[in-house]
Amino acid sequence: MSAYIFDTETTGTEQPDIIEAAWLEIDAPTSLQVVSQFEQRYQPRHPISLGALAVHHIYDEELVNCPPCTTFQFPAQAQYMIGHNVDYDWEMAGRPNVKRICTLALSRMLLPQLDSHSQSALMYYFFRPHARERLKNAHSALADVQNCRFILQKMLALLEQPVQTWEQLWELSEQARLPRVMPFGKHKGTPISELPPDYQDWVLRQDSMDPYIKLAIQKARQALHQPPITTNAQ
Repeated sequence: MSAYIFDTETTGTEQPDIIEAAWLEIDAPTSLQVVSQFEQRYQPRHPISLGALAVHHIYDEELVNCPPCTTFQFPAQAQYMIGHNVDYDWEMAGRPNVKRICTLALSRMLLPQLDSHSQSALMYYFFRPHARERLKNAHSALADVQNCRFILQKMLALLEQPVQTWEQLWELSEQARLPRVMPFGKHKGTPISELPPDYQDWVLRQDSMDPYIKLAIQKARQALHQPPITTNAQ
């Protein structure tokens, strides 16, 4: 099974282009040994926003002689993509046909007491004596995937039952991604299982709704032996 910890730096939130990509190919969740690594900068089609520049400190003029961002390709043999808030980088990679493992969701499930679950915050939580040094290059794509690997290693050690395969870790990530409470709207903070039935129906009919919110509602209905609603997508 091919699994890659993946990260990108981009031009910003509007019309984003990849300007830097990096991955670590990892052998197995039992060891997290690096099989290969990749890092490359790209020339974007759009200017880098000031907000993005303030995060990654990559200048447009540094990318003039880099390959076009349109040439980026995620490894075709990959079966799993691992990342902190992995959906963003999956989108930037062109939505490859892989199973996504989200370390952000896992950290929220395993460490609910923390006031922040950003990758930098987790580095301070797990590696306080050395975190500041390790974070000097944070928001460099390669540094970020390396730090993600360190964090994943620590989180796997928290599990009562060791994870043996990437499929098991993906299933755990999928469980972690299901919201326990409604994250927004007029019922924000309400447990998913306690949402009014008519509001559940409305959420399930929204084509643009987060699929994990829909799945959480469907699972809550199943637990209560309620028939699932037919959505527009079905």
